[in-house]
Amino acid sequence: MYSLSYIDPGTGSMIFSLFIGIAAAASFALNALWVKLKFVFSGGKIKNSENDNTIPYIIYSDHKQYWNIFHSICDEFEKRQIPLVYWTAYSDDPVLSADYKFVKAEFIGEGNKGFAKLNFLKADILLATTPGLDVYQWKRSKNVKWYVHIPHTLDELSGYRMFGLDYYDAIVCSGENQVRWVKKVESMRDITPKELVVCGSPHHDEMFAKKQAQSNNNKNEVPVILVAPSWGKSAILSRFGKRFIQAVLDIGYKVIVRPHPQSTVVEKGLLQELSSAFSDNPNLTWNYDNDNFDVLSQSDLLITDFSGVILDYTMIFGKPCIYADTNFDPSPYDVYWSDDIRWSIKILPDIGCPLKESDFDNMKNRIDEVLMSKSLQYGIEKIRTDCWANIGTSAQKITDYLINKHNTLIDSNLQEKQEINKE
Repeated sequence: MYSLSYIDPGTGSMIFSLFIGIAAAASFALNALWVKLKFVFSGGKIKNSENDNTIPYIIYSDHKQYWNIFHSICDEFEKRQIPLVYWTAYSDDPVLSADYKFVKAEFIGEGNKGFAKLNFLKADILLATTPGLDVYQWKRSKNVKWYVHIPHTLDELSGYRMFGLDYYDAIVCSGENQVRWVKKVESMRDITPKELVVCGSPHHDEMFAKKQAQSNNNKNEVPVILVAPSWGKSAILSRFGKRFIQAVLDIGYKVIVRPHPQSTVVEKGLLQELSSAFSDNPNLTWNYDNDNFDVLSQSDLLITDFSGVILDYTMIFGKPCIYADTNFDPSPYDVYWSDDIRWSIKILPDIGCPLKESDFDNMKNRIDEVLMSKSLQYGIEKIRTDCWANIGTSAQKITDYLINKHNTLIDSNLQEKQEINKE
């Protein structure tokens, strides 16, 4: 029996959107009336001070984990002494404790509270990694001139939920692979083309710089194999379980198993069963670190399935991978609009080798073959060129773009005012 006061999440979201829409319409109508009155009483002249409370540059982050994407951009604004506002939906976001003079951080609340503030925002340029603008609760504010999306992946963006990027004005892409995909989606849907600028990936730049700073002399005496799968029934641990782990251990190499974070939530029984089964094997280590840099760095080969760790591992560390057969349901994602195979699937033969259950009895030869392959090293370099531009300078490129775009918007706004004054 349902309570009359109960509202399901979908209905609640719709009611919230309706409320925000009505409130926004009323707000903008009143603002338009006020501007007209000012115009009349000023003798037909609109002063430039009208937009003094407009934020020139603002970053919005829906999760604290995206600080690794934004903080080098914040550093760049700080270095150039350009004011920047940073809104976060997390009360313990690292930006809130960062020592900045020109970057002003603010916790705006989670969920609908944060979206309500965003929907009435007055700014020139907003930069965000959050998809779904103008699709769900987060609506475009009529007082924001330019919305810019920054991806958190080197993939082509076909894995975004449908319409996730449609209502942005621009995307600062990591590489040409993303440009090709976005243009294809725009063509298929016949939507307004976005401004696509290839800038690189600040997050991957930092990981690459950290990797470059390490000593190259510390090579493993015995190869270290990292098993880092995704989660669910199609993932390695669920599909192959004990037999797979045993096959890798039988080689005699060091093995690190790093379960997907979601596995620790929904597959606790499976992880306990597997860890108990191999608790006496000194060559097996289970890793649950929050940051995966160290475990990626110390391994010589990655074995995974459809986990996104493939691109981080191969592109940043230049090491090959072995990938299991993938099962991917495209229906909720933008890739569903295309008959083509996903870019991230197409490139797999260039950066690694497939793993089949029939390979388990010959696992050592399979792994050694991949470790010694020179063609895979060439393939990794080729794919890196396509998906990751401006390595080491992406934060500067993105900041340059934002500043140049802001100058263009200001010039355009001044020209519009001059035309109004002439009339």
